Amino acid sequence: MSTIIDFTLHIDAHLANLVSHFGIWTYLILFVIVLIETGAVVLPFLPGDSLLFAAGAISMTPAGQEAGLNHWVFMVVFFIASVVGDSMNYWILRTGGRELLNHRPFSIMIKPKYIEEAEQFFAKRGAMAIILGRYIPIVRTFVPSVAGLSKYNFRKFLEYTMIAALSWTFIATGAGALFGNIPFVREHFTLIIMGIVLVTLLPSVIGVARSLMKKKKQQ
Repeated sequence: MSTIIDFTLHIDAHLANLVSHFGIWTYLILFVIVLIETGAVVLPFLPGDSLLFAAGAISMTPAGQEAGLNHWVFMVVFFIASVVGDSMNYWILRTGGRELLNHRPFSIMIKPKYIEEAEQFFAKRGAMAIILGRYIPIVRTFVPSVAGLSKYNFRKFLEYTMIAALSWTFIATGAGALFGNIPFVREHFTLIIMGIVLVTLLPSVIGVARSLMKKKKQQ
């Protein structure tokens, strides 16, 4: 966990090292990171927003351009990785998720009642959950899982996932390309990355706080 935190907070330095060592192969390395972040339920803590921002920024530097990196190509790479990762996540839980519920600790943590509630939620607010969930760390990893577990319509899931992935990669990578190499941003890059992480986590924190307050009131 400490390695992931260090990689996230100092992602500009780590990414610069990747570019200097691997050059054009950086596309493939970052593709795999984004794919795993969205596709592997067990690794939701890998950097997402900050990685896209840093990739956009480094593509505009002399080192990035010398390595043949381009922010438009990064957008395409991240878009494909996001859609493939979400789809993989969805189908893993759709095909094998119900069987997992028969074994501990999943049978204890996830009750049939929760699955029914998930099905009802996606029937009413599936588009909102998939599109907005893409912008929230950790949540974006679990939304495809819940969609697959509740057997949400895959055609709709894929449609909303593509919309979310397209907007997310365009905004995050584009912002890095536009603002990542402004002197003030470069000098305070770690603080800005921390700000990005905090802002993207804020909706989750507020949601949990509201849920806890609601339970206390009901009790």
